[in-house]
Amino acid sequence: MHWPWQPGRFVQFVVAARRVAQIVRAKHWFPHVPLALALAWAGFMPLRRVFTAQSQVLLTEFPLHVLDFRPVSMPYVLIGVAMLVMSVGLLFRSRFAWIIAIVLTSSLVLSAAIVHHGGIAGLISYDGVLLAALLASYSWFDRSSLAAGTLFAVTSALLLLIYAVFGSLYLGSQFSPHIKNLVTALYFSIVTMSTVGYGDITPKTMDARFFAMSVIVLGLTLFATSVTAIAGPMIARLSAPKEKRMKRTNHFIVVGATPLAYNSYHEFKKRNQEVVLVMPQPPVSGDIEPNDLIVGDANSLETLRRAGADKAQAVLAMRADDSDNAFIVLAVKELKGRAKTVVAINDIKHMERIKLVQADVVIAPEVLGGELLAMVLTGEPITSDFVLGRFFRDGKSSQKREEAKP
Repeated sequence: MHWPWQPGRFVQFVVAARRVAQIVRAKHWFPHVPLALALAWAGFMPLRRVFTAQSQVLLTEFPLHVLDFRPVSMPYVLIGVAMLVMSVGLLFRSRFAWIIAIVLTSSLVLSAAIVHHGGIAGLISYDGVLLAALLASYSWFDRSSLAAGTLFAVTSALLLLIYAVFGSLYLGSQFSPHIKNLVTALYFSIVTMSTVGYGDITPKTMDARFFAMSVIVLGLTLFATSVTAIAGPMIARLSAPKEKRMKRTNHFIVVGATPLAYNSYHEFKKRNQEVVLVMPQPPVSGDIEPNDLIVGDANSLETLRRAGADKAQAVLAMRADDSDNAFIVLAVKELKGRAKTVVAINDIKHMERIKLVQADVVIAPEVLGGELLAMVLTGEPITSDFVLGRFFRDGKSSQKREEAKP
């Protein structure tokens, strides 16, 4: 099967993109800063449209005519304000702010598609692209903090309070006694949100009862999510064991859970060398010393920093997937350390593509095994030069072999 694109060109594009990202220091601002600005703009647009359309109601003898504000516009106001607040959380790469941004953007898209209120329906395309970009950046927003949880709780409480007070004033004639002023509306909202329910103000119509039920349900939801958002990170911080960061220098890092990675780790240990084994999952067997094991994705710069790749003597990429090994080499180079990079190739067809990442040493153990077996059975002589030439395939040795040809 012939693909319309060539994998080698894709690797070249990735290498060029990483170099450009290093020049512009993209890891410090991309993609969280552009997404935060996009979310803030997405929240500002419905606010601008709503307040432009109803400026007469809001600016004429405010607040006497505040109840003339069309209720259908209130959800857009609340969503817009929440988006502006959550855009600040995206700047800090908060996972919680990212989740709320997904919910708010989805709500705005669905409401605009269903209601078709004014010109807000025209925002569907912009919000749809923003939603796709947020979903694609899942791995970047990985920070969970007490500050982000507190921000979410306070913002949600304020928005719910605005919704309850506004709805109580708008439906005031449907309660007994009637809700006629802001203080009474605020009192009823707090009592209902807290599910106290003194019974001195009761809904009498179907609309008022549904409104009261919505405030109660949202109040309970807010309480549960606030406890999770605030207490969760606090408990995790208090109960998490203190990680002892080993100050390693001039050591070896072996990446992978393959037999070659295990054997390389044990050979380094036999020679009393400092070695770290990086694996995506904890090993089944217990023959790996805990201080030598780091569980994580080696494509992540944070994992490589934990392993001390910027101060290591060499990093050996020995995963089962050749593309993963190539990206590990690129990540190591991005740290700009002095570590040599070694790549193990599982499929000889990927040799030319792996060379594009410019690893210091490229090894092909499976190819060597097949050739040695054939040479032994056919009686061909095996020399050290042949083994080194077949097992270690770096750019310098390849160049020497080309120059040696007549």
